[in-house]
Amino acid sequence: MLGYYILIGGIALVSWLVSRQLQSKFDHYSKVALRNGMSGAEIAEKMLSDHGIYDVKVISTPGRLTDHYNPADKTVNLSEAVYNQRNAAAAAVAAHECGHAVQHAKAYSWLTMRSQLVPLVGISSTLSQWLIMGGLILGIAAKGLSFGYIIAVIGLIMMGIATAFSLITLPVEYDASNRALAWLKNKNMLGQEEYAGAEDALKWAARTYLVAAIGAVASMLYWAMQVFGRRE
Repeated sequence: MLGYYILIGGIALVSWLVSRQLQSKFDHYSKVALRNGMSGAEIAEKMLSDHGIYDVKVISTPGRLTDHYNPADKTVNLSEAVYNQRNAAAAAVAAHECGHAVQHAKAYSWLTMRSQLVPLVGISSTLSQWLIMGGLILGIAAKGLSFGYIIAVIGLIMMGIATAFSLITLPVEYDASNRALAWLKNKNMLGQEEYAGAEDALKWAARTYLVAAIGAVASMLYWAMQVFGRRE
């Protein structure tokens, strides 16, 4: 277990450093005012309109960095700061979330796959580790009892679903950012400094998902070694 705690601690530290850098970037680019004077909400509405998407609503949601696209009710949810502010950071986030709406409209395969996994992820991410640990404990207590091993394998499969979700999220997020940046550039929405800020902010946002995916894979590999290693 010590190895697991070291692994989790290391990943948590990297995640914290990336998140802190992301926050710093957004704080910095929030001070870069847009030459066009458009708010995040206006940026989002224009991007949707330019892509011929008229059945998606842009709404404000409470909190900070709570921005997301909800494919279930077709809403682009922008945090209050992004919704109202008129800066490079707000433009980047608003366009990125609309990138997901464009993916949905075009039936982007990776987004479809991720949406299909959502109902399973909530359950699997909560129970998987407990099933693995419980199965291993049963196996040790009963000196290799097959029932304990089966429980551990079921937990590992459930962890695999959550890990797959993290991996599938990567192309979804990177593609949304690429769509956002391409639109911002092609439509000449931002000045050179504003665009550079938006691009940098989205790169750091994507790195948070990358760290999460690496952590999920590392954790799964660790538990897989614990489960299958004890069968040897």
